[in-house]
Amino acid sequence: MSAASATGSPRSGGNSRALLLMLLLPGLAALTVTFLLPLIWLLRASFASDTTSAFGGGDVTLQSYRAVLFDPFYWQVAWNTLVLGFNVAVPAVVLSYPIALFLTRTTSRFRGVLTALAVAPLLTSSVVRTYGWMVILGDRGVINSGLQALSLTGGPVRLSNNSLGATVALVEILMPYAILAMLSGFGRLNLQLEEAAAMLGANRLKVFTRIILPLSLPGVLTAALLVFVLAISSFVTPRLMGGGRVFVLGTEVFNEATVTLNWPLAAALSVMLLVLFSSIILLYQRALSALET
Repeated sequence: MSAASATGSPRSGGNSRALLLMLLLPGLAALTVTFLLPLIWLLRASFASDTTSAFGGGDVTLQSYRAVLFDPFYWQVAWNTLVLGFNVAVPAVVLSYPIALFLTRTTSRFRGVLTALAVAPLLTSSVVRTYGWMVILGDRGVINSGLQALSLTGGPVRLSNNSLGATVALVEILMPYAILAMLSGFGRLNLQLEEAAAMLGANRLKVFTRIILPLSLPGVLTAALLVFVLAISSFVTPRLMGGGRVFVLGTEVFNEATVTLNWPLAAALSVMLLVLFSSIILLYQRALSALET
């Protein structure tokens, strides 16, 4: 057998690369049309002088970025967005962790059904679930009606139309995403390591803290990142559950684009949100690299 036939001819290697490129082209084209071109337009619109010039032409100005960077209100909005994302990500991951761990470990024949039930809320619109939380947490909702019927409160407890209601609703809405992320990230768990630790005298707490938790941390970080990003980019739930009193970047982008029709400012706020996304992803990559080393 010749060396060329043993290692493959250069022509076959070129054909393989051409085939891979052809397979990539549809995805690259779709990504360009649906993401890259809108992102370029968004950047261009953020430098426009008014809404009309945001669609092309007109002067290039930094007035929208000046409004965003030098107005304390928008800094407070950015801070509210980060706080909301943190307040949602932490309880969502904490509540989802035992569910994901159970679904990973269980050998029940109903495992598929249980997994489907855990992520079944994704089949319902977030708008519908948000309205459900409005019914539950409203001043005349299920919880307040129950508390007043038991004479535990003299009046309705403010559970909605504030950041608390938005946080509670977002935690429930985003928990299925956290469960899915952790299910896919718990592949490093090894039952044999746990059995070996137990044989060496480690109790269940030590097995969890020394073996299960460290091996599952990459999945936990992925779930936290996903929930955090979805929370800070949410609009419907903060808008409805906040009752117009919760100001985050998502709601402000909507207001500037549809109410005041200030598209350049809306684009600048969107760029600010993208910067937050990028910063969080960089922190996630650093944390993941630290865990792997």
